[in-house]
Amino acid sequence: METTAPHISLRLATDDDARTLLRLAALDSAAAPHGSVLVADVDGEIVAAHSLVKSRSIADPFRSTAEVRELLELRARQAA
Repeated sequence: METTAPHISLRLATDDDARTLLRLAALDSAAAPHGSVLVADVDGEIVAAHSLVKSRSIADPFRSTAEVRELLELRARQAA
């Protein structure tokens, strides 16, 4: 049976994600997060990020990301 549900991964950002985080921050009209950052990858694309240092999030404003941001914030609280 096929599913249409998106595949969501939460993980720590790596150095390879820096360019994507800069692009995401520009879309969100926000500063790019630095230090330890959790990212939400939906179907292979980073759509949101949450700074573990400053406890703030950025997200793609052209996508529905409210639930993904909630997941990032929950995971950040668990990791604290």
